[in-house]
Amino acid sequence: MSFTVSIQPEDFDLSTEVAALRAADPGVGAVCSFVGTVREFDPKTSQANQANQVSSLTPFNDSIISLELEHYPGMTESSILKMMDQARVRFGINAARVVHRIGVLKPMDQIVLVAVSAAHRGTSFQACEYLMDYLKTQAPFWKKEQTVQGQARWVDARVSDDVAMAKWNK
Repeated sequence: MSFTVSIQPEDFDLSTEVAALRAADPGVGAVCSFVGTVREFDPKTSQANQANQVSSLTPFNDSIISLELEHYPGMTESSILKMMDQARVRFGINAARVVHRIGVLKPMDQIVLVAVSAAHRGTSFQACEYLMDYLKTQAPFWKKEQTVQGQARWVDARVSDDVAMAKWNK
């Protein structure tokens, strides 16, 4: 079993990461992965527009031009590894990899990878979602958005992220 965390400024390659996850593990029946990217716009604005069924291909007034991520080296990796161990116990997964980028990222840049292997797809999907919900709400990262208007704002976990994480505590 292999559980690895990489916090890095460099981009990652999904196929390379999945190949490393699957290597030397004949018990792998399923691999589930999630890749998150930096969005160009504020999701709150997007959700409001989606609720009102408004469609637009142009950037919103609060378009994001960059997202800066910081972490506390050592503490962040340790925290994520503990959550991966909880996922191993809870779901019986074979292995997991988390790659999370730090530094200044632009819209459409990859920001995070969660990949999970298990004997069966159901547990792989569940564990991947569980780990992503944890990363969005509890992992020690600090995120600052920079807007087109020159405004910088720190980003907190969204209510929808907290609700998603809460379902695992039932």
